Amino acid sequence: MKKLKWIPALILMLALLVGIGYSAAYGLGADKSGSLSSIDLGLDLAGGVSITYEVVGDENPSKEDMNDTIFKLQQRVDQYSTEAQVYQEGSNRINIEIPGASDANKILSELGQPGNLYFISHLDKDGNENYTYHSGFTTDENGNMKLEEGVTPGYQLNKSIDELLADGSIVLSGDQVASSQVVGQNDEYGKQEPVVSLEFTKEGGEAFAEATKKAFNNNQDTIAIYYDGRFISVPSVKAEILDGKSVISGGFTFEEADRVATNIRVGSLKLQLQELRSNVVGAQLGSNAIRTSLIAAAVGFALIAVFMIVFFRILGLSATLALGFYCGLIVFLLSAFEMTLTLPGIAGIILSIGMAVDANVLVFARIREEIAVGKAVDDARKNGYNKALSSILDGNITTLIIAIVLRVGGTGSIKGFAETLILGIILSMFTALVVTRAITSIFFGLGIQNPVFYGKAKTVSTKPFVQKRKIFYAISCAVVAVGVVFMIVNASQGKGAFNYSLDFVGGTSTTVTFDKAYDFATVESDIVPQIKEVTGAKEVLPQAVEGTNQIVFKTGTLTVDQREAFDKMMEEKYGVSNDNIAAETISSTISGEMRVDAVKSLVIALILMLIYIWIRFKDIKFGAAAIIALAHDALVVVVAYAISRYAVGTTFIAVVLTIIGYSINDTIVTFDRIRENQHNATNKKELGELVNKSVSQTITRSLFTSLTTFFTVLALYIFGVADIKAFALPLMVGVICGTYSSICIASPVWYDLKTKVKKAAKK
Repeated sequence: MKKLKWIPALILMLALLVGIGYSAAYGLGADKSGSLSSIDLGLDLAGGVSITYEVVGDENPSKEDMNDTIFKLQQRVDQYSTEAQVYQEGSNRINIEIPGASDANKILSELGQPGNLYFISHLDKDGNENYTYHSGFTTDENGNMKLEEGVTPGYQLNKSIDELLADGSIVLSGDQVASSQVVGQNDEYGKQEPVVSLEFTKEGGEAFAEATKKAFNNNQDTIAIYYDGRFISVPSVKAEILDGKSVISGGFTFEEADRVATNIRVGSLKLQLQELRSNVVGAQLGSNAIRTSLIAAAVGFALIAVFMIVFFRILGLSATLALGFYCGLIVFLLSAFEMTLTLPGIAGIILSIGMAVDANVLVFARIREEIAVGKAVDDARKNGYNKALSSILDGNITTLIIAIVLRVGGTGSIKGFAETLILGIILSMFTALVVTRAITSIFFGLGIQNPVFYGKAKTVSTKPFVQKRKIFYAISCAVVAVGVVFMIVNASQGKGAFNYSLDFVGGTSTTVTFDKAYDFATVESDIVPQIKEVTGAKEVLPQAVEGTNQIVFKTGTLTVDQREAFDKMMEEKYGVSNDNIAAETISSTISGEMRVDAVKSLVIALILMLIYIWIRFKDIKFGAAAIIALAHDALVVVVAYAISRYAVGTTFIAVVLTIIGYSINDTIVTFDRIRENQHNATNKKELGELVNKSVSQTITRSLFTSLTTFFTVLALYIFGVADIKAFALPLMVGVICGTYSSICIASPVWYDLKTKVKKAAKK
């Protein structure tokens, strides 16, 4: 009779799983919201809009002005997508590529000509009007009102911006705005409307106070707020404003107000730009990348399911069903939050899947330990979740700290990686701690209560990890040393220590107009290898321009001889004349500022993580050992790139960040077991036994988690296109390295810090 009570719960659980699966596959409503097809994809997976701006009035702007303008434009286009790219083309052009968009005209109208903010006094020093209101109507000779041709109703400037700057009529500009944000304010009818709230710098506040005093004393005259080539508002000054604050209200929607606030916050551009051209471009990895990635995901899921069910039986089945919930929910939430998914984003999801599986493995291992000491299955389930909770929370929170700091301080693909990781971590904890537990409760309630269905932990033999730590250290040092030798040799041969991709060093963008359209598979299998052969380029990124026969080939910087070889091959093989080939030098998409921001964010994240571990474990040596292990993993991945000559670009950043997140989660779990077993271990022998015992107890769980993560990445490597293989292979190396460090490096390092620091303190 009791079993029957659980049947509705089982039906409800399966119905929810089917519903979430249906939503992920087909979506909800006419726009298929919540489905895989509704997720915004990045330039690498789906293409987008490409806009080229040209500097007005200066054919050779300085490098500093170009870099400053590119950096500020990157911050502006982040409002469309964290994966948008901004880079220099030629000497005076800037390219903006925004993923997931298909209407270039719409993006152009929203982005507009990147403009500046000015506060303009109504009258100049001689009493002449700087701007005038035009109604758009005039009177004819008979006194009748008629629409005046060529005149747009509203305020019009009577002088150019340069003239206004010269005669001092511009009170202050966007450079003197300290902060800009959207707030709600009641309009004249008492209705809430979004407005842009400004706070000026000290200099700006003083200038604004002087201007408002002058306008107020002149019969409450107006001061115009002029932004992006148009009047936003022209308010009358009702009082002298001394607090250095102002509000821009112009009947905005929230999105419009947010865009204005963002652009003002970024600041004025040093260069004036005008649109040169705009195109819709295809996926950088080709349309086949999505299909193969989905196949890889399905195969990876199947491998994880088989592995979990074989090793953990009914608990593994529960985890597999919960992972199904996770996959459906992550698709739904990526769509709902309008996140842009790219290769770095996929890396964030892979890491969170690994953490979701890891949480389940932690719980299941604890349940088996409880059953092994004679506890009833129901008690073992409850105790298993209670004992594993601390490890799960600590591992996820430390990774979450890294993700949040990278989201706040990072830009571009780093921000995209962080966003998907944050979402994945929260969702993985929910599915592991709530969904899996609910499913296991349902199975238990249905009568699956025999310990045979759950398994029993085997007696663990303690391995001498501490005694062999010097061997582990030597292996790591040897690997790093070999990598350093490769870097030195490559650098001495003029190849560079690393094989930097276009993302880091820029190169040449060559637009070829063919006499017919080529599909991406043909371009990738036939044309790209020929370009590599005749130019010697190691990296060629093709990108189709939608609606045309044009394909843009991005390579490393080509010499004159290489360009001539390129042109000759195109003419001989494809009948393309020189007139239909245009080559331009392009800058890196990862600017110096972005690199500095990434490093700063990572340093801050590591410091915060160190503080968290110190507080939770009440021993800063745990935090120090964790950071040493992270440095070890990052170094090994870096030298792996140096040895293999794999291209160092955006995917490199994603791989390193993924391994850092993966490694810290793995390490914290081992540390948590050390903390649990520590008791009164004080002397060197006892601490050595403590480390050996704790690592031995958690090694199976570390290996199981690594295998499930490895399965997912391996499937990507087997089924993915070339660029995804180049992403998956170093990630597999990183997973192996992260597992090695959490078992063989982190805990022995803690032992050395614990014993040697204490010994030094006594001296």
